[in-house]
Amino acid sequence: MKKMLLSIAAVPCLLTGLHVSVSADDGINVLSNVKFNGEIRPRYEYVDAQNSGKEIANAFTARTTLGVGADLFQVTGLSAYLEGSAVSNFGDRNYNGTIDGNTKYDTVADPQQARMTQAYIDYKINKTLLCTGRQDVNLDNQRFIGTVDWRQMKQTFDAVALVDNSIEKLSLLGAYVYGVNGVKNQSFLPTAATGLSTNEAYDTSSVLLHASYKVNDMLNVTAYDYMLASISDTYGAALTGNINAGAIKLDYRAEYAKQADPSLERRSQLGATPAVGLNGKPEADARYYNLDLGANVNGFLAGVNYESLGKAEGSSVIGFWTPLATLHAFNGWADVFLGSTNNAGLNDANVRLGYAEKTFGKVLAVYHKFDAQKNIGTSKDLGSEFDVSYGNKIPGINNLTGLVKGAFYNGGDATGFTNDKTVAWLMLDYKFAMK
Repeated sequence: MKKMLLSIAAVPCLLTGLHVSVSADDGINVLSNVKFNGEIRPRYEYVDAQNSGKEIANAFTARTTLGVGADLFQVTGLSAYLEGSAVSNFGDRNYNGTIDGNTKYDTVADPQQARMTQAYIDYKINKTLLCTGRQDVNLDNQRFIGTVDWRQMKQTFDAVALVDNSIEKLSLLGAYVYGVNGVKNQSFLPTAATGLSTNEAYDTSSVLLHASYKVNDMLNVTAYDYMLASISDTYGAALTGNINAGAIKLDYRAEYAKQADPSLERRSQLGATPAVGLNGKPEADARYYNLDLGANVNGFLAGVNYESLGKAEGSSVIGFWTPLATLHAFNGWADVFLGSTNNAGLNDANVRLGYAEKTFGKVLAVYHKFDAQKNIGTSKDLGSEFDVSYGNKIPGINNLTGLVKGAFYNGGDATGFTNDKTVAWLMLDYKFAMK
């Protein structure tokens, strides 16, 4: 509630000094150009984590989202957006949703819940945008900051963000994040050198800085500094681009980042009201590399990728970690590596093949080989994984798509990563928009 009140309180601040137009009858037209949008996304998810001591999960869930946006007070560039989302399991509880106490089943992190997912006001002047309130934040490929939209309840951020594109080819973003609203009510976030937070919706005092300069189609340079309070400071750079070589279209990514001790702290929300204490500054010293090359030849897709999340160095208590990322998109769809690997680091070498065409849809297969950077137990072998998916539009129904997807993880020899895991999905997604 406090965060929502902060968002609402921003309205008079934004309106101060602005010229407000009035209608012919001298009344203020508060809302204009009203637009509605929504989504209905039913999904079946199957999870079989071998030797977990749990029963196989069979989750039938549906996400329902409704949003409304409008211009405010006839002020040029001033608008607002509200969005609510609900996840329902229709009373079917044959899975562990993480907050429902249904722990006899394997985990599917889609508990039944409802919340206001977005509630923000933005004001745009020429090529500069100020946005304040609860909002989606997706940066680059979402490796560090993302909405985790794959889960039925997405992750959103309570933030004040400023985006500027005044200089040609240069995009700048600065954001102060005062709240994080995760996909469920339990968190992987470390609160200090030891211990875990028990609440995924929490106050924070984090700062995101991001700059991107497009030299040309073949080269885009990105630099960033993500100061996540009581987690780490992550700063790095990436080179990306597209190369058109006749029938062959290439794309690439070369990225390096480093994590250091956090310069900011967040106030604890645990065990007391109001919040007490600070969550400290855990020691962080780790490096990240991502090298990717993809090719498209008349719809046939191929690619190779090597991603390395560095182990904890020296006295560091945590290895390279991206807890606010859209993690499902990385290191295999079975989500075996959502947390850390005992701070031993993770190397992911993978190859992909696929085909995409407008009427056919898209089929994609990915093979991963995982290794730690130091022994976990007596081995660095973290196993391998094969992922496959096929998605396409459903004929005869506009804006309806379907997806079939599977992830097959084979355990390795490293302690804690010896068991296989199989996950499968069947999903429909219907989106609509209207004025």
